[in-house]
Amino acid sequence: MDAFGDGRPYHPFSPLNAREITLAGKILRSIYPPNIDLQFKAITLHEPAKEHMLAWMNGAKSVSRPPRMAYIPYYIRGSERFFEAIVNLEAKKVESNIRLSNEVHGSADIAEIAFVERLALEDESVKKEIEKLKLPEGTIVVCDPWIYGSDGDKDTRRQFQCFFYARPANEPDSCHYALPLAISPVIDIHTKKVTRIDALPTGVDFTTAPETQPWKPQPTNEYLPEYQNLRTDLKPLQVVQPKGASFTVTSDDASGTGKIMNWQKWRFRIGFNSREGMVLYDVTYDNRSLFYRLSLSDMNIPYGDPRPPYHKKAAFDFGDVGAGLMANNLTLGCDCLGAIHYLSGYIADDRGLPFHKQNCICIHEQDAGIGWKHTNYRTGRAALVRNRELVVQSIITVSNYEYILAWIFNQAGEITYEVRATGILSTCPIDSDIAPEDVPAWGTVVHPGVLAQHHQHIFSLRVDPAVDGNENRLIYEEATPLPRDPKTNPHGTGYVTKETVITESCGMNTDTEKNRRFMIQNATKKNPINGKPVSYKIVVPPFQKILADKESWHYRRAEFADQAIYVTKYRDGELYAAGKFTNQSRGGDGVRTYASRKENVVDTDIVVWVQFGLNHIPRIEDFPVMPVETLRVSLKPVNFFTKNPALDVPPSTQQFNRSTLLSLPVGTCPLPPQTQLQVKANGKLVTTSSTAPITAMGKTLCCTSTEVPIEKEDDSEKGSVRHKEVLCECGSSSVKEGEMHGGDDEDGEKLGFRKKVAGCCNVI
Repeated sequence: MDAFGDGRPYHPFSPLNAREITLAGKILRSIYPPNIDLQFKAITLHEPAKEHMLAWMNGAKSVSRPPRMAYIPYYIRGSERFFEAIVNLEAKKVESNIRLSNEVHGSADIAEIAFVERLALEDESVKKEIEKLKLPEGTIVVCDPWIYGSDGDKDTRRQFQCFFYARPANEPDSCHYALPLAISPVIDIHTKKVTRIDALPTGVDFTTAPETQPWKPQPTNEYLPEYQNLRTDLKPLQVVQPKGASFTVTSDDASGTGKIMNWQKWRFRIGFNSREGMVLYDVTYDNRSLFYRLSLSDMNIPYGDPRPPYHKKAAFDFGDVGAGLMANNLTLGCDCLGAIHYLSGYIADDRGLPFHKQNCICIHEQDAGIGWKHTNYRTGRAALVRNRELVVQSIITVSNYEYILAWIFNQAGEITYEVRATGILSTCPIDSDIAPEDVPAWGTVVHPGVLAQHHQHIFSLRVDPAVDGNENRLIYEEATPLPRDPKTNPHGTGYVTKETVITESCGMNTDTEKNRRFMIQNATKKNPINGKPVSYKIVVPPFQKILADKESWHYRRAEFADQAIYVTKYRDGELYAAGKFTNQSRGGDGVRTYASRKENVVDTDIVVWVQFGLNHIPRIEDFPVMPVETLRVSLKPVNFFTKNPALDVPPSTQQFNRSTLLSLPVGTCPLPPQTQLQVKANGKLVTTSSTAPITAMGKTLCCTSTEVPIEKEDDSEKGSVRHKEVLCECGSSSVKEGEMHGGDDEDGEKLGFRKKVAGCCNVI
């Protein structure tokens, strides 16, 4: 049974609901005296051991359902004592409770970040430095707390580095990144004190001013719509699905959080947790197993400014804060278009109480152009289908940056993970009198007195495969030219491919010169047509690996950032490419460490870690808010099916898709010649044709989607022709089918014939 007597047991992959979070916090508190206050960093699902879970999923009679467990990292509030606990929710007991080293630090939480902001701005020594800036009256100072980072120099205590900006008092949503200030307090979170105030370099080198200098006022640079001269020629684009969406979202337990997605032969479970945000489980296509678990495991944003304190600036957004914690409440018609289904989730706040993340995932379909097409040039017949996609999307805000994160499925058995980066550049001050040719080469001036530093965005996608089973291997295939040979390659045009099986856990890079492609194979399952192993290939864009050198703390900490692909042998608990705890981490935990074990990865349970990213050399067009930069990784079938799996998608037709022709002259209806319709305009029945559109209420109406009766002249037929009233109105999504009958014929003999025309009722 479940922990609350709801009737149906909770599925082991269902995210914790509000009651479970509350119960987990209560169970953990019970092992401490009442006067001990706990600061919770997360209360999230502790996933079952994979071996147990697979046995249960496969219906082994001797295997019981894995119990519901919670994972809880937490502090004794006000101290440096940091623990991680596992709570059994069904047995209502703490299974384990381990104190971690003082050099291991938990993530930041919302209450803590707000506290650091207040502490920095209310500190008397900081106020004195702000006074020296001589800011104009009506200016507000804004504090952006950053995880302190690591450089090996007095950085073992848990700290925050705060960057200051200014904004007008009358605009709380002003882009304060256009007005950076040259002071930066450091806060010890345990002593709750400002330990020092760093002076930031503002010139061309490492030099800082001996005293805080008066700020030189600069203009603001706003992104809000009310400050723009908005375009007036943009017309509405509405995504309409008159019969609803083609997917279903169901649940097989009483948790309220466990959701199953079914769409176009796809089936998978959707999870949500405080660190990774969206997680997909048990992904199948047409009842064939593909992936046990999919998630974006980590991201790292190392900055390239070598000057202190910027040399420590390197964010691990998932490990330092958490994608679930930062997930947006998505808005209909803005973040997601079309027929939308929302999912909500729960995370824990710092008191161990549930916090509702409303509408944190949106699900919808989208048209992605043509899926496949061929025209037989001999007959002129074209066959084509459009590529419908299912999008499962979440958006996170990490202080200044936004990331739109989406799993995208198509009808050909392909999965794409898409990241769109937008938001605002994290900026720093620079002297406004520096000549353009003297600006430091590690940044771009994007506004007077504002430098945007170079930085990288490096992501790690964790792929836990189950390609027709859980015993998989990773291979890479390369294309190489055949040597010129009089017998085998006399013209020097031949080339072949060669497969290499990766036998030990390791990291590897792509090679575009050899068209190196990585594939996850099941060597025991062969394609019945060509006899090749069933596979899924990884299509990953080339990117520049981390530029910090191998002795740097940036490199040591971002264990995934040096290779495009890592493959490791599966172990429970190894979920994060940069390790479990990234805040001020020192390296030594993460995928590079996992791979260094050199374990066998042939025909066993493996995990593939796929890295991708962008080197963001800022441009002035990225400010005050940047257009999206888009990255995509795809997982595509190779010899998995016996033919194109999208052959059974219905063909694309005008009757189904209802497109509108805009190239006709104004006032012309897109109807075939000689076709006549009766339409209702201004309350009267009027006949129209392709050359005689109807003007009603000052608008031209065209009726273009019905079976149109054409009158036949036949002396032998009696009675007049009567039309069923055909309505053609602006905004109507359909029109009534035309009908006609013999007027005086008691048998109702039909006269004339029907002719189909495409479209619906449009206003031209």
